[in-house]
Amino acid sequence: MADDNLTGENFKGDELKSENFKFELQATCPVTGARAGIFHTPHGIVETPRFMPVGTLANVKTVTPDQLQATGAQMVLSNTYHLHLQPGEDLVQRAGGLHKFMGWSGPMLTDSGGFQVFSLSEMRSISDEGVTFRSPRDGSVINLTPERSIQIQNAIGADVIMAFDECAPPGVGREVVENALVRTTEWLKRCVSAHGRPQDQALFGIVQGGEFLDLRSESARQLVELNLPGYAIGGVSVGEAPEVIDQVVQHTAPLLPPDKIRYLMGVGTHREMARAIAAGIDVFDCVIPTRLARHGNAIVNGERWNLKNARFREDFTPLDETCDCYTCKNFSRAYIGHLLRSQELLAYTLLSIHNITALVRFTQEIRRSILNGTFATDFAAWIKPVEG
Repeated sequence: MADDNLTGENFKGDELKSENFKFELQATCPVTGARAGIFHTPHGIVETPRFMPVGTLANVKTVTPDQLQATGAQMVLSNTYHLHLQPGEDLVQRAGGLHKFMGWSGPMLTDSGGFQVFSLSEMRSISDEGVTFRSPRDGSVINLTPERSIQIQNAIGADVIMAFDECAPPGVGREVVENALVRTTEWLKRCVSAHGRPQDQALFGIVQGGEFLDLRSESARQLVELNLPGYAIGGVSVGEAPEVIDQVVQHTAPLLPPDKIRYLMGVGTHREMARAIAAGIDVFDCVIPTRLARHGNAIVNGERWNLKNARFREDFTPLDETCDCYTCKNFSRAYIGHLLRSQELLAYTLLSIHNITALVRFTQEIRRSILNGTFATDFAAWIKPVEG
């Protein structure tokens, strides 16, 4: 059980403050809550709003760090759970930390592993102390507590690390979500206590509460009291209807401090990002661009195109004539379709480069419109309410 003395008063996040992590608010849309800002980290800045590619196992699938940088990506994610299983945080630490290990010099974030553990519903057991589960690799028993998650992330060495939380699955009853919220807050306090590198790693808390807006309000209130360097909204995009996700984000984002960066976890479609930005969200992550690429799909103006379709067989135009990525400047739809039908690995690289560029570029364009004061009109079609 968590120590009864772990109260919010004891764990105000003042000891987590660092001059290395600042969120500089540059502009706010006068019509919506959209923000443009700069998040400062030890490995560089993140100009927000910004899409962040996912590099689960210390690589963004099929692309090199140089190719990734050319997409406009500034901050990249890796996964604590997967890196703990393979190759292990000790090896990453001996290699000089995650940045050096994977050859990426920009800002990085690691999630806590909580979502992955809780998705193993038939392989794990949960208590107030933490989670026990069997490794899907070798069947060994692993105990993951808030303290252990932070220790692993401290060893891995990303700029931003996430608190260990309980992500209740969609569709469960209120009591289950309430219990998860209590654990999330208590575990966050333990994460704060365990955090050994507050000057060079920013610890973010995660707002939970499922689709219950009053619970989201309570979770946000409890987390804000701890005065953390940044805040995330979790437990969305895990199976809910789009209108539910939209409602939760619209309700929760304004409850978070205006002088701290706000992160919406697991979201990456054009409409979801535009609507969330209008609510005041700053950064996003999602596996969509590389996952779609591995299935032969390109993201073009927010649509998904299957390049194996017959209509592209003799189409010698770029994927997107307005896109300046390496793929669009050098290759045709017909060529990429040929590679896919031939099962050539180059197809996945070319599509990943384009898809990541498309999502980063979309958020860059939104950023420019916020700075210019034209967001509400320029992106009116994207920020229309989600229909149920």
